[in-house]
Amino acid sequence: MKHLLSLFLFSGLASITLAGEPHLKVSATFEPADAKPGQVVTLKIKAEMDPEWHTYPTVQQDKAAKDQVNKVLFDPNGPLVFVDKMIEPANPTIKEEPDLGIKAMHYYPGGGVWEKKVVISPNAPAGKLTTKFTFTVLTCDKNNCLPPKKVPLEVSLNVSGAPVPVDPKYKEDVAKALKK
Repeated sequence: MKHLLSLFLFSGLASITLAGEPHLKVSATFEPADAKPGQVVTLKIKAEMDPEWHTYPTVQQDKAAKDQVNKVLFDPNGPLVFVDKMIEPANPTIKEEPDLGIKAMHYYPGGGVWEKKVVISPNAPAGKLTTKFTFTVLTCDKNNCLPPKKVPLEVSLNVSGAPVPVDPKYKEDVAKALKK
């Protein structure tokens, strides 16, 4: 009887997990992975999930959908300067939710890739440079949303070579960051 109870409990837990999770996988990379001090690189955050699940942008255009978003929390200190707005995944699915007063809620079935421009500090030392940040992901299927999941991420790049001039469009942001 003890073995049957254990088997029943194990089977129940497995089916709850399979039925209630979007099999979320989140990763981050820098492109290019090798950079010079002062150079602009792109941080790419990729969220993958089963196709019947979806997630959201970091900003909804319709203010009534403002709570249906993912969030990214970057470390403002250190040799990386996060600049510009987050670039959302291309081609969102858009739907109306009249009961909630939402005319255009954007979402991404199966996940997406978010991009953020990053300037390597002109003072960054040569070698491996690692940053940690949190991507809070809201996932839903057609019936329910799960509580937002905070995913800690760590991503590295190699810094080498002589510093290059900072892109003029980011000079002010970099100067502010260097004063901290």
